[in-house]
Amino acid sequence: MDSPHATTRARQPRRPTGPRLVPQRARYLRRARLADLLETVLWLSVAVVLALFLADNGLAGFRSVPRAVTAAGIIAGLVGADLMLVQLLLAARVPVIDRAFGHDRALLVHQRMGKPVFYLICSHVLLLWIGYGLTERRNVFAEAWEMFTSLPDMKIAYLGFALLTAVVVTSLVLIRRKFSYEAWHVVHFLGYAAVLAALPHQFSTGELFADGTRARYYWMALYAGVAAALVIYRFLVPIVRTLRHDLRVSSVTAEAPGVYSIEMTGRSLADLKIRGGQFFIWRFWSPGLWWHAHPFSLSAAPGFLRLKVTVRELGTGTAALGSLRPGTRVSIEGPYGIFTDRARTTRNAVAVAAGIGVTPVISLLEQGDFAPGEMTVIVRAPNEKGLYLYQELEKLCIKKSAVLYVLLGRRAKKGHDSWLPAREASHGMSLSTIVPDIRDADVFVCGPPDWRDLVVQDAQRAGVPRFRIHYERFNW
Repeated sequence: MDSPHATTRARQPRRPTGPRLVPQRARYLRRARLADLLETVLWLSVAVVLALFLADNGLAGFRSVPRAVTAAGIIAGLVGADLMLVQLLLAARVPVIDRAFGHDRALLVHQRMGKPVFYLICSHVLLLWIGYGLTERRNVFAEAWEMFTSLPDMKIAYLGFALLTAVVVTSLVLIRRKFSYEAWHVVHFLGYAAVLAALPHQFSTGELFADGTRARYYWMALYAGVAAALVIYRFLVPIVRTLRHDLRVSSVTAEAPGVYSIEMTGRSLADLKIRGGQFFIWRFWSPGLWWHAHPFSLSAAPGFLRLKVTVRELGTGTAALGSLRPGTRVSIEGPYGIFTDRARTTRNAVAVAAGIGVTPVISLLEQGDFAPGEMTVIVRAPNEKGLYLYQELEKLCIKKSAVLYVLLGRRAKKGHDSWLPAREASHGMSLSTIVPDIRDADVFVCGPPDWRDLVVQDAQRAGVPRFRIHYERFNW
């Protein structure tokens, strides 16, 4: 390291060069097979929906133009409803989905499915208006009104469509940024109401879901299964865990201006089976704070009776955390995420962190099964004041015989495509120059979203496969 802004402050033992560890590779293959299985089930659900439609003499609907338009509308509605239920399942925090994909990736897919599902539902509504209108020789507006006033349960179905439109519109980036997370989250819950509002007309209108049909039983089971997953994992499990483990704030320590470590004690925390690097969604039951839900990673390896997070003031929801009083009750959802040593596929690992993103790296390193020299930690900050929890990290790297690099200095002006400080970037430094064998390592990244994306791009340029790059998305 020839730059004056880059220092090495821990022992640098020789990195092992032997074959990959079998348990790590085996864990990855099991997770990959599970992910493939879940993706297969997703597409199979769409195939089953279409098969049930065809089994109900669906092809007969294409014998004339009006009936073909109507049949196309029915297909769009069936596929859209199926994928909407998949969306809800991805957000239900089902453990098997979290193990396969990670909580953040599941929510990312949930988010990306929003527009396609909405387009399918819109096509369903519009094509039915056109198809029925052609059959009855009415214009689209007259047919829309006729359906609204005459068909059973259609008024509530129209309400469901309006609620779904509100959810999609408020999820658009330009509009979402105008909401606080809590306000947006409340609006987002209207998606559940939209699904419930659509249910009655699905079973009371048309012959596809008539009593005794296979489609009726399939869809009833599908709705019931998704509803059960939501109730159990979104509501009952967090409530039971909160009551059982009885977490309470034990101390709050100022680490730096606007940065606090919050320690909590509870009962039987080992039963949560937490891994270093995972996060919880925390709710602190203090006046003015109870309605804020915070996704914070652990900043120390979990103990039998103790958990610790380190947070930085980044808005109204976190500004008052430094004034939490000992004894404050804490609600939890989790643990979530696969930012753990169990995600490794190789012997060597590289962790790159910036700012408060160092917290999951500390808990990952502390609890992870790393032999001497297997872990390299790279920490970036604008100055020494931005090196949060540095003493804990340095001691831990020495204890674990991990290599530690510290990169100080501000990044280049906006528009420069490097995650490094300006001077290091101008010298052509990159992940591959810091860690020459990085292409044979797993890379863990945690920091601000824009910065994190630049690190991921650098890792990919260095030849690291995507499945070996691990990070969590906390932005919404």
